[in-house]
Amino acid sequence: MSEQGGLPRARARAAAGALFFDEDGRVMIVHPSYKTDRDIPGGGVEPGETPYEACVREVGEELGIQPPIGRLLAVDWAPHPGVGDLILFVFDGGVLGADALRRITFADGELTGFGFHPVEDVDGLLNERLARRVKAAVAARELGGPAYLEYGRAVPR
Repeated sequence: MSEQGGLPRARARAAAGALFFDEDGRVMIVHPSYKTDRDIPGGGVEPGETPYEACVREVGEELGIQPPIGRLLAVDWAPHPGVGDLILFVFDGGVLGADALRRITFADGELTGFGFHPVEDVDGLLNERLARRVKAAVAARELGGPAYLEYGRAVPR
């Protein structure tokens, strides 16, 4: 935390990702090469970059495609031990058709693979907080408005 006027303030890092779906409504889960946990496409926001710009850049770097990224689905305040304060943005990547799927490449080496899974199965595939975030973002997509989350849980509850 930084201090201003004697009061501690959060110094949050930000990350942004996209939820992609197949034509059967299943969500894309990716396999990072640098960690054991599965994830969604995305990554850290760089200095001077907006969360939306970071999402577009990270998707391009990780998947080698530039699909249109849609509206904000969720914002999650999710501090993590050892990492600190985090604000995570999830955007709607829409449905990836067969043509887009054929063009996916892992040029930067951050990912080793991906799969599409029913939303009901994310609890067994993702860490607990990310699973909650993904399910909340999918619900927000269906309801037509963004969700504000803390630790992956909707606020107010």
